[in-house]
Amino acid sequence: MTQNQTTNAKEYVDSVFATLQKRNPHEEEFHQAAKEIFQSLTPVFEKHPEFIEHNILERMSEPERMVTFRVPWVDDNGKVQVNRGFRVQFNSAIGPYKGGLRFHPSVNASIVKFLGFEQIFKNSLTGQPIGGGKGGSDFDPKGKSDGEIMRFCQSFMSELSKHIGPDTDVPAGDIGVGGREIGYLFGQYKKMRGGNEAGVLTGKGLDFGGSLARTEATGYGTVYFVQEMLKYNGESLEGKTVVVSGSGNVSIYAIEKATELGAKVVACSDSGGYIYDENGIDLDTVKRLKEVERKRIKEYVTEHPSATFTPDFTGIWNIACDIALPCATQNELNDEAAKTLVANGVKAVAEGANMPSTLDAIDIFLENDVLFGPAKAANAGGVAVSALEMAQNSSRISWKFDEVDAKLQEIMKDIYKNSVIASETYGHHGNLVVGANIAGFLKVAKAMVAQGVI
Repeated sequence: MTQNQTTNAKEYVDSVFATLQKRNPHEEEFHQAAKEIFQSLTPVFEKHPEFIEHNILERMSEPERMVTFRVPWVDDNGKVQVNRGFRVQFNSAIGPYKGGLRFHPSVNASIVKFLGFEQIFKNSLTGQPIGGGKGGSDFDPKGKSDGEIMRFCQSFMSELSKHIGPDTDVPAGDIGVGGREIGYLFGQYKKMRGGNEAGVLTGKGLDFGGSLARTEATGYGTVYFVQEMLKYNGESLEGKTVVVSGSGNVSIYAIEKATELGAKVVACSDSGGYIYDENGIDLDTVKRLKEVERKRIKEYVTEHPSATFTPDFTGIWNIACDIALPCATQNELNDEAAKTLVANGVKAVAEGANMPSTLDAIDIFLENDVLFGPAKAANAGGVAVSALEMAQNSSRISWKFDEVDAKLQEIMKDIYKNSVIASETYGHHGNLVVGANIAGFLKVAKAMVAQGVI
């Protein structure tokens, strides 16, 4: 590789990033996601100057389509409320847009674009024919009645239905969008479109086109990825102490699978704080509190008095552990938390949430030889099984739980293997951040070149 090629590649990446920042001012989350990916790709452009010639990076980092819309709805007091809805259709080079819907007050254009950009590479890594998209609203489902949530979902889908379809764009759930919300969204889609296109949404109930193991997929997949990282380094989950942030869907099933594989999970959290149980988290209690009663995690200690509750959820990373699984939200684990985990002897970190570690935190883990599974690789199990749900809907069949789980395990093994191969091929041995970024990028980039400038 000549010095001139290296210089040209770096100049190209820097130039595209500068353009992205100029076009998208103040969108810090999107900038962060782009920076994390861009800084991995210089070696690719050194080996593949044709990608520079086709301006692949700038094309890939500009969404094919961004839809923003008003969502009016009526609350239980008869008052009209207004929220904002989003859908970014980022890249369809390898298949229909695929990505979740997030209902949370923090949702804005920057967050949706950050999530959608990440989704391109995550979906590519699964090996499934799905492109990248994301969406959501600044609507907060917390504290709302079922009727209010239903009316909001119906209004939201009334507009979104114009832009999605089983072979065009297939949304799923994310933060704030679970089985209840998917059911309301699907019902309104059917009403608007006059048909039963089951493949238009994933994460559906089992009675109307859902897939077994979809609920468990992201959490299970994260633990399967950790299992591969440890196995590659001569270790296993057996006997390891684990800390899992969050207590939603991803966290619950990460706890379940880690425990099943012989680890002891001692802490989990929600936005109000974290619990620590040195005897190991009682998952049945957490499931009932969060999935059935919809209560706060602090209620755990009333049933398990030997456990403790701490109101500051960020303090969960002060707990000594072998494995840390950030499964709550973006940027929850910063450089100070990373330093604390390293000082306490953490061996592996895998991201169950979308980009929960800051860039500085990731650097600290890599500099200290901590095994690190980035979100686009480690938490890809959810979208992988969503793609399997799409396949079942298209075929009008349903696979058994064990069949789906076996396919999920193979997909996570392949993601790990392909990330390792890419990291070694491009001179970054052991760096799965670089490896996952490159492995995901190459498939999409080659498809874009083959399809011309569209």
